Amino acid sequence: MQLLALSSSKVNNSDYLVPYLPWIKQHLSGCSRLLFVPYAGVSVDFDAYQAKVVEALAPLGIAVDSLHRFDNPANAIEQAEAILVGGGNTFALLKRLQQLNLLALIKKRVTEGLPYIGWSAGANLTGLSIRTTNDMPIVQPESFDALGLLPFQLNPHYTDQHPADFHGETRDMRLAEFMVLEPEMPIIALPEGSALLRQGEQLTVLGESGAYRFIGGTKSQLTAGSELSALLQL
Repeated sequence: MQLLALSSSKVNNSDYLVPYLPWIKQHLSGCSRLLFVPYAGVSVDFDAYQAKVVEALAPLGIAVDSLHRFDNPANAIEQAEAILVGGGNTFALLKRLQQLNLLALIKKRVTEGLPYIGWSAGANLTGLSIRTTNDMPIVQPESFDALGLLPFQLNPHYTDQHPADFHGETRDMRLAEFMVLEPEMPIIALPEGSALLRQGEQLTVLGESGAYRFIGGTKSQLTAGSELSALLQL
């Protein structure tokens, strides 16, 4: 399995996907064409979303097809050289893939070796479920079950900032609620600029900002290069 789960599409005020281009290039080595899944986009037209990704990946010389343009999406996935799942609203993404009956097929193809890259919602989709997404449930999917390519929960765009005079819950408080109900389920939280790279049975944290592991009511910091391969055995 070749999987790259990116926290975000930008870092600080960077251009779109630019900080991640070296990782994406390496991950897609040998690929000349990829299939983009735009379904997390809600406030952006799918054609415009595809154009944005085409422009961002132009330096890599990789052609970008978009799943929304195919009359037979399943056939497009069967023939894809690589799959790229964009960010947006995770609930909208999951519902559309469920409606098209594509989740099992995507999982099958990625398990067989199809390279997968996803950021934000596309990263959320790789976990067991989307129950630790930050997104608002603007639509109701059939279930919260995701691809399960990573056998734990993810939280992209992780931050625990608490602005002055803000009286809502911080991200840590929300993840603590999940841990009360699921004390044995790990959550890997990815600050912007970080990622998880799965190569077969090896799982590694990428990015200077590292990551955080939440489990059983505790939080621990993970530095860049941290090995998390033991989590794949859950």
